[in-house]
Amino acid sequence: MSKEKYKLHPISALINFVKVLKEMILPLIVLLVVNGFGDDSNFWSGLFTYGIYAIVLLFMLVSGIIKWKRFRYWFEDGELRIEYGLFVKKKRYIPFDRIQSLNYTEGIFHRPFGLVKVKVETAGGGPTKEADAELTAISKEAAEQIKKEIMLAKSQDTPILEEGIEITETMKEEKKPIFRMSTKELLVLASTSGGVGVFFSGLAVFASQFSELIPYERIYNEIMIFIKFGVLMVALVVFSVLLVAWAVSVLLTFINYYDFTIRIEDEEIIITRGLLEKKKITIPLTRIQGIRLVENPLRQLTGYATVTVDSAGGSMAEKDETIRLLPLIKKTEINPILEEIFPEFQLQPSFQRVPNKSRKFFYRLDLLWIIPIAAAVIYFFYPYGLLSLLLIPASFGLGVWQKKTAGFYIEETQLVAQYRLFSRVTVWMEKRRIQSMTARTTYFQKKSDVASIVVTIKSGVGGAETVIPHIEKVDSEKLLSWYEPTRKSKTIIEKEQSE
Repeated sequence: MSKEKYKLHPISALINFVKVLKEMILPLIVLLVVNGFGDDSNFWSGLFTYGIYAIVLLFMLVSGIIKWKRFRYWFEDGELRIEYGLFVKKKRYIPFDRIQSLNYTEGIFHRPFGLVKVKVETAGGGPTKEADAELTAISKEAAEQIKKEIMLAKSQDTPILEEGIEITETMKEEKKPIFRMSTKELLVLASTSGGVGVFFSGLAVFASQFSELIPYERIYNEIMIFIKFGVLMVALVVFSVLLVAWAVSVLLTFINYYDFTIRIEDEEIIITRGLLEKKKITIPLTRIQGIRLVENPLRQLTGYATVTVDSAGGSMAEKDETIRLLPLIKKTEINPILEEIFPEFQLQPSFQRVPNKSRKFFYRLDLLWIIPIAAAVIYFFYPYGLLSLLLIPASFGLGVWQKKTAGFYIEETQLVAQYRLFSRVTVWMEKRRIQSMTARTTYFQKKSDVASIVVTIKSGVGGAETVIPHIEKVDSEKLLSWYEPTRKSKTIIEKEQSE
């Protein structure tokens, strides 16, 4: 195994500078607004202020160069070894057999030079949700070399690289994708992704950074004057703002999921996506703990769905912590793809639904808080407050809808659960992947002889719970007996004897 120490590409210095600048941009803007536009008559004061800004930027650039100069990585004794540090030299040793995946990213600084950023993830990940190691910019050949060294260590084969011999072959040709998102599906995903709320949330966070500088009273007065122009004008402006926010969210989603493809290579799921920044995410099949099929009402009506997976360990450093295996796809096209990836799963289960006597449990708690709120709204805003009474049939209807959706299916090696909060969710879980199964019974459930089952599987650095609500008590005991076959409940035994 080669002990030669490798350096990152020089572009890493610029990337480090941009990364720090991105983190510091808001504080710098605030300082610029607060102090940079002071008394224009005081030339030397302004010059001193801008000089401070220039020194800060120069320091960030120099720190990026030093980080690049001091970063080294090499392979030794079955480990990926990294040496780094700006002022204090640090070393990190990562055994190859603990490395779960290598995730690649090609940003705007990487593509012109044929480079990639490599994130190394180990089993269990870290509590900070950051990758265990990150190589900011290396060639694709060097990234392939790391992968080969890992495969070599795990297979305990003879070394691929000898001392002093450099790798010259390019990265192997990628296999034909088993799924590629079409432009139509991408546009539908972007249009129905709910990114408008994210846009306004980000806008609110940005505005909060300048709360002391924003003249809220003046803005309020201007809004009140504007409202006097009439409802139609206000409605047109609100519509225009929502339309712009929707267009921005569509554009961002399109850029983020552009050319979304899935491949299967070496018992790993390879996901690539992105227009400006091309990302390549690797998920070992052995880390997959569960599959989730999510259908919100709009997508359910149009026949579309989203498939996500729960993966054990890893840094999960993406903006959303769920791994979208199929961000948007026609429901009729899902099973052939999942059968190719997960042949062991029963993808057409016959669900056992919750009993009719459980219907009240799906809406009773909602009515307990809706009725007093509706009464208060009616009292203070009569007669318009009477419209709040519509929440009562709406809550009842949603509860009935949830009851009709809830159910489960078990066979020898897997459990499939289906439930609904607002979107319909179907979860496939292998018995050997389930971390715990708990039966919960409230006082009122006990009187009706029903119970809820909570199933926990690993997801990221924690766990993900799936609730099978308000099923027959005998069915809950059946599930517990299935999960713990050495301990049959007395109820199940008596039932089997009676039959």
